[in-house]
Amino acid sequence: MIREIENDILSIRQTLSDVWDLLTEQEQQLLLTSIKTRLCRKNGIIYHMGDEPNYIFCIVKGNVKLSKEGVGGRQQITRMVRVKEFFGYRSSFANQPYTTDAYALEETILLCIPLPVAKKIITQNNAVSIYFLKELAFYLGIAEESTVNLTQKHLRGRLAETLIRLKKSFGFTEDGQTLAITASREDLASLSNMTTSNAIRTLSAFAQEELVKTSGRRITILNEKELIRISEIG
Repeated sequence: MIREIENDILSIRQTLSDVWDLLTEQEQQLLLTSIKTRLCRKNGIIYHMGDEPNYIFCIVKGNVKLSKEGVGGRQQITRMVRVKEFFGYRSSFANQPYTTDAYALEETILLCIPLPVAKKIITQNNAVSIYFLKELAFYLGIAEESTVNLTQKHLRGRLAETLIRLKKSFGFTEDGQTLAITASREDLASLSNMTTSNAIRTLSAFAQEELVKTSGRRITILNEKELIRISEIG
């Protein structure tokens, strides 16, 4: 479920801080007058695969997962999106329907930039267009690396790789060890290209070896150095 909420100019500027200073005063004003702020409940759908893009999105608060249905209806997570990151723009810029489903992992606040506005700014502002080119190149590099890692590594290497990637992307909570993002065992399995039962067994083995500690969906990393080693040897 998604509902529109009142725009907060300060939140908009803070969330878009990576590109805000690249904009002219006129472009900033255009964004402020056209952007929509929306609240999405936990597990709420943001868009479905096959939908026509109307917006590109940026996260003010919360986390989003992008997934694609594979063989036998199995959902494969293609990306986990965090605060201040954009998503939904590849299909938008390619003039294609969305190729993934987007869900809120928790209560999430989104900035929704109308596609005509985004395209106008990108067309006329070279600095912003270069920003998005770099974004696309960065995530293409991650996708290429993931393809190799998640097809050639053994189960332990895959799950260790996933935990390290989640730590790099989302960081820790205030204790400096617990992942700031909570993920279901099904999501961990999808991110690691394994079955849920294998993900549960492998995570339990890591817990027994005191590499991690689990409490529901919370995962605390106790020995990051060893997880990196396991990931590297595959």
